[in-house]
Amino acid sequence: MSHLSASFSATIRVQLANTPGTFARLAEAIGDAGGSLGAIDLVRVEAHHKIRDVTVAAADEEHLHRIVEAARSVDGVNVVNVSDRTFLMHLGGKLEVASKVPLKTRDDLSMAYTPGVARVCRAIADAPEAAWNLTIKHNTVAVVSDGTAVLGLGDIGPEAAMPVMEGKAVLFKEFGGIDAWPICLATKDADEIVAIVKAIAPGFGGINLEDISAPRCFEIERRLRDEIDIPVFHDDQHGTAIVTLAALVNALRVVGKPIEDVKIVIAGVGAAGVAVTDVLLHAGATTIVGCDRKGAVYRGRAGLSPVKADYAERTNPHEERGSADDVLAGADVFIGLSSPGAISVEGVRSMATDAIVFAMANPTPEVAPEEIEGHAAVIATGRSDYPNQINNVLAFPGVFRGALDVRASDITDGMKVAASHALASVIPPEELDPDHIIASVFNRDVAPAVAAAVAEAAERDGVARRPTGR
Repeated sequence: MSHLSASFSATIRVQLANTPGTFARLAEAIGDAGGSLGAIDLVRVEAHHKIRDVTVAAADEEHLHRIVEAARSVDGVNVVNVSDRTFLMHLGGKLEVASKVPLKTRDDLSMAYTPGVARVCRAIADAPEAAWNLTIKHNTVAVVSDGTAVLGLGDIGPEAAMPVMEGKAVLFKEFGGIDAWPICLATKDADEIVAIVKAIAPGFGGINLEDISAPRCFEIERRLRDEIDIPVFHDDQHGTAIVTLAALVNALRVVGKPIEDVKIVIAGVGAAGVAVTDVLLHAGATTIVGCDRKGAVYRGRAGLSPVKADYAERTNPHEERGSADDVLAGADVFIGLSSPGAISVEGVRSMATDAIVFAMANPTPEVAPEEIEGHAAVIATGRSDYPNQINNVLAFPGVFRGALDVRASDITDGMKVAASHALASVIPPEELDPDHIIASVFNRDVAPAVAAAVAEAAERDGVARRPTGR
């Protein structure tokens, strides 16, 4: 049985015959179906029945359906209604706009809006930089997507991408104190996306690009970084890279290997794979072999795209060839940013002693963690139901918090590496172990630590428009 998850949970309203043992039979049926009982609430008592709300967790949609059908089959139980808890959370969207100022009197209105607001508008017109102090710009990020590379769903369009972008905005607020807004665009044209983001940039302090497919994401980010003066950050690339480096820094401490000496194999040379490679190289890695569906990427391999040809120039120094399993032989680290089955258990067994495996394909890792226990010293995934979850929420709230605090004009490689080391340092050395190399997403020390390191790095790299602490 797969791991049970709240993301596949439901509240089942049942009418129970008011006789001894009825609920016990229901609980047994749910358990026999592999479900996990959560909250059990009494709604009301009737003459011959009791109405209860029973919350259950399942492994996937089909499993949830089986649990409900098992409940229906119990004598004395009538299933009145089934409410999917995930859909309930999304009803009406997950965001709202709230005013920071009171509007209770005519005086309040005259200052917040006309006529008083005109004086503030003139002040900004005379000195545009005043917008950082006198508008929401100083603490606002646009979460921009075209819906072409959403989670593991692919190109599902801008409307279907909205729940993810709303969720991203919720995380910005919860963990970084940043007001973010989802902007999903009904275009896949790179020129149009660049033009739209440039046009809306004056109202924001930063741009978070999200779920835009490769290779367009590279061009869009590069052009926007060149053409607007606020940070542009493609989280699928750089958020993943920051958290991966942080986890690797601590994993290497656990096994006692320096990053300069290890061989790293990366499965997946898309947006995330390229960004992870670049941040690892910037952090001191010297031997990285990237693999796509055709195997190792090397100089001169026929049919390489421009992005992969450029990738080959800065990786695979020994020009290794073959499948991902082939190049895993003797490797110290595997980082999976691809799909289930990208490597095998046999491939992991061929790795060096004290191997590190980050199988981050979501929801199904490249290789099942249970199958490689004992063959790898440290294992991490992208899932919350295994130890060592590598999750972008550990990076982007703190990265943007630090960038906004110093009004950065860009997010540099130095800022990304600083964010990684700050994230790694949240776990004290005495608490490091193979099952604890990365902080929990709910650790409230993470975002402030990352933000401080990013702000300081922005000053060092010359992209801060105001000093830290102001």
